[in-house]
Amino acid sequence: MPGSKSYRSGFTKCFSAPSSPPPSLSLPSALLFDCDGVLVDTEKDGHRISFNDTFAEKELGVTWDVDLYGELLKIGGGKERMTAYFNKTGWPEKAPKGEEERKQFIASLHKRKTELFMALIEKKLLPLRPGVAKLINQALAKGVKVAVCSTSNEKAVSAIVSCLLGPGRAEKIMIFAGDVVPRKKPDPAIYVLAATTLGVEPSSCVVVEDSAIGLAAAKAAGMKCIVTKSGYTAEEDFVNADAVFDCIGDPPEERFDLAFCGSLLEKQYVS
Repeated sequence: MPGSKSYRSGFTKCFSAPSSPPPSLSLPSALLFDCDGVLVDTEKDGHRISFNDTFAEKELGVTWDVDLYGELLKIGGGKERMTAYFNKTGWPEKAPKGEEERKQFIASLHKRKTELFMALIEKKLLPLRPGVAKLINQALAKGVKVAVCSTSNEKAVSAIVSCLLGPGRAEKIMIFAGDVVPRKKPDPAIYVLAATTLGVEPSSCVVVEDSAIGLAAAKAAGMKCIVTKSGYTAEEDFVNADAVFDCIGDPPEERFDLAFCGSLLEKQYVS
């Protein structure tokens, strides 16, 4: 997607926040965002719909309802999600029988699903979550490196960054997505890769995530992690997070800012 750097291989309403921490003299070396559920609450009315439209086009007789998709989100990656589902419930009659052929079948489904999802993003039918643009602006203005680290397809992530954050921001944001690492969240590989590529220490990074598997990946990489709960993850266990909010928030309902992220390098705040 033009305008975004790529490294290849809802809760929209905000609620009251805890007292703000004292201003931090230090800032993170890098601010790393998950994509789906963090930048945009895409899962229920974006990815799920695109999966279902793909299944319908291919006449597979499969539909993922809201609750089922919430369970499937515990599996990182769309191709992995479909494979696990079919392994458990049985493969469609139209699916091939061989293992390699099935991998190609899943890849073709995922490619089409990504095309449909990107069309939704390009129509701007799914807005940025509150405070995302504000926090990214603060980071870029202070010279803090910004990256998006996602298990989603790289083209879909690039579409979100370019279309919803705009080319001016997108050209300054590095993207780590899809199959850029062999193991997906909760494995820390994508965050370790991001820190290495950006040339920063993991301990100086702050991650913004929305899910338990994302939190686990960030903490296993040795990073601080703020959770902004999304529609599907509100009831997940975030006891290991350094801070938990319903969203980032824009003034006058701001939840946290870049200074707060810096303060987490030394302290812990949980709401």
